Amino acid sequence: MISKNNNLKTILMHFKQKLQSSVNPAYLLVLSSISLLLGTNAEAMPSFSRQTGQACSQCHTQSFGPNLTPFGRDFKLGGYTMGGGKGMNAKLPALSAMVMGTFTNTQKDQTVQSQDQPDGTLRSGYNKNNNFTFDEASLFYAGRIYGKVGAFSQLTYNGYEDKLEMDNTDIRFADQLDLDSLISLDIPITYGISLNNNPTVQDLWNTTPVWGFPYTGSGVQPEVGASPLIDGALGSQVGGATAYTMINNLLYLEAGAYGSFSSNFQNAFGIAGPDRVSLNGPAPYWRAALQHDWQGHYFSLGHYGMSADVFPGRDKTYGANHYTDIAFDGTYQYMANPKHIFEVKSAYIYEDQNLSADRGAASDPTTGRTYLSTYNINLAYTFDQTYGLTFAYKKINGSHAAKFDEEGTIVAQTRPNSQFYTAETSLCPVWQIHFDSESVAEFAYQLAVYWLFSSQRYKH
Repeated sequence: MISKNNNLKTILMHFKQKLQSSVNPAYLLVLSSISLLLGTNAEAMPSFSRQTGQACSQCHTQSFGPNLTPFGRDFKLGGYTMGGGKGMNAKLPALSAMVMGTFTNTQKDQTVQSQDQPDGTLRSGYNKNNNFTFDEASLFYAGRIYGKVGAFSQLTYNGYEDKLEMDNTDIRFADQLDLDSLISLDIPITYGISLNNNPTVQDLWNTTPVWGFPYTGSGVQPEVGASPLIDGALGSQVGGATAYTMINNLLYLEAGAYGSFSSNFQNAFGIAGPDRVSLNGPAPYWRAALQHDWQGHYFSLGHYGMSADVFPGRDKTYGANHYTDIAFDGTYQYMANPKHIFEVKSAYIYEDQNLSADRGAASDPTTGRTYLSTYNINLAYTFDQTYGLTFAYKKINGSHAAKFDEEGTIVAQTRPNSQFYTAETSLCPVWQIHFDSESVAEFAYQLAVYWLFSSQRYKH
């Protein structure tokens, strides 16, 4: 297995070098990705399409990408096990693949890491601006494993970090509870268990951090502001188990907990690093949501949260920081006419912090609790499930943090406050190659162009 990974890494590195040497950057800001492998009419995960016999536009608002329709949420709720595919395609392994590259231009040049500037924002070998990057190549197992057990699991070569790593993984068992035969009560209930490696990767809605907008990014684009613990800080570093149920297609409930993977496990799966953290004991996670579909007008309103004690940098010298994240989210989708899909999605996260470990490491004498809050909203229109336009707004607020000089004297107070707007235009055409009456190879190409404008960062 190790030799196969090394061979794959060598091939991808060669492909990355060829791309960087042959492409003349002459664009603004472009993020593109290609999904491939055999399928019947596949524009997102081809293996899901082969398994169900459905076009991926049945599950995804724009045929390719993570944004789900009500049907797509039902498919995920059912553990990725829904059938319906026929012929040779339905018998193929549940494998799919994706590659993604980006071109990034920023208004101001960034700094590149070197001996003279080791703290540069970009890795050595990149330009200060106008960078084309081979961001990732992913191999997916996506579909039924056996019976009522299914999985979405992603192995990724990270082109910017130059490493092979375990990515988002969600393994599920799901079943239906037949109350009608038990107590003559005709209320449909789906229940299940999710084993996953990233809080909210198992979530059904595109308002939570893992599957929220923007759906793609690049290692060379500047980061804006701070983010709560639940928003990506634990990705692939933890393993969790949650139990969930959907009652009468109306009320969704979920609860579980997460624990840290060991250092040996993280090293083996390419996810170790100096920025990694570890949890001090189980970290509870919970989720509740209400949903309803009125003749193509879909609404949902939900709440989710997490509480965790965290050793920063996996260092236990100064104890653990404590975080409690409380979030509220909502979704509206107009799906009555698939030619014209309108969406509004919004989420608010409030994080209560006790950063005693960070203060101890920095010899910071201040005490007390701090907070961080984020609010985002995005409005999207999709035509013919191929062309998309999205506008988004995000605001970040947080507590004051002291800055010290070399003698330990407070010289300034800073805050992580930011607000910015993002616009995205996207195009997702699909090409087919027919081998015979049952076998079709499909290539879905997504081109997305992002603009960040009216961005403000202010510190008091």
